[in-house]
Amino acid sequence: MTAHRKFHYHASAHALSGELTRPVQRLIEVQAGISLPSTGGAGSSSVENFRFDEVVSFKRGYSQVSGSVKRQTNKTIHTTHATAAVENLNILDVVTADRIVARLSSSFEEPVDGKPPNPSEGKVFLIGSKFENLRIAGYPVDVELDHELFLKLGTFADVRKTWKPNEGDLRQRACETHKAFGLTDQVVPQQLESHDGMFTSIVKEVHFKDPGFGNHQGQFTHPGVERLGRHGYSVVDFGKIFLGEILCQHGRKTLTMLRVELGSPNGGSFTVVEGSSNGWPPY
Repeated sequence: MTAHRKFHYHASAHALSGELTRPVQRLIEVQAGISLPSTGGAGSSSVENFRFDEVVSFKRGYSQVSGSVKRQTNKTIHTTHATAAVENLNILDVVTADRIVARLSSSFEEPVDGKPPNPSEGKVFLIGSKFENLRIAGYPVDVELDHELFLKLGTFADVRKTWKPNEGDLRQRACETHKAFGLTDQVVPQQLESHDGMFTSIVKEVHFKDPGFGNHQGQFTHPGVERLGRHGYSVVDFGKIFLGEILCQHGRKTLTMLRVELGSPNGGSFTVVEGSSNGWPPY
C-alpha cells in the first residue's frame, strides 16, 4: 500500500470588502466570503442586490473554493480552486463593470518515490480572470491581462528563476507597479529569496476606447485622469484605481482584481474580487 503525505489545502475568495472614512465612518463587511478547510472539500457563497448607501453596489457577487485529490496508477495530484466575481458593479458612478472575475487554479503532484517533492509547491495559474465592460469615469476600458507571462510563472521557484537584478521584464514590471504608490525602484529587491514575496500586476496594457483618451507621444493625456505606474489611475475628486494586483509567494498566489482608494469628497477604500490559492505539504 502506497503511503500518501498529508496535504494542506488553502483557498479563499470574496467579492467585496472595505470601509468608508468620510463623510461618515462605516465598515463594509466582507461580501460573499468563503475559505476552504485545510482538509479540502468545497464551498460557495453569494450575495445579491448589495448596496452600501449610494457609494457602492452590485447586482450579484459570489465566490467558490474547492480542494480534492485525484489518484491515478502512477501519480497523486492535489488540485485547488478559487473563484470570486461581481456582476453590475458601481462605485460612485465613476467605476462600473458588467462583470469582474478572479480565478485561481492550482495542482500539486506528489513524487512517486516517496521522497520530498522538488519544488515543494504547487503550480498556480490565473486563466479565466477578466474584466468585462469596465468603465472609468464613464469611458470604456479594455484591460489586457498578461496570462502568457503568468503561465510561465506557475511556482515561486519559476518567479525567482525569471527575476534578474537591474534588468528583465519581470523586475521592470514590479518597478512600474510600485511607481503607482510613489515608490522608487530601490524598494524592489535585486534578488528574490524563497521566503520573499513578489508584488506586481497582471495587467499587460490598458486601452481606453474613447478617442478622448490615449497616449500622445507616450503621455496619457485625458483631462482629469492621471496614469499611475503600470496598473493605476487617479481620477480627480474620486480617488485612485488599481487593477490586477498579484502577490506571489512560495506555494501561494493572491489576486486582487480591483482596488480603490477614495479621495475627496469621499474617503475610504474597497477591495473588489479577490482570491487566493494553494496549499502545500508539511516538509
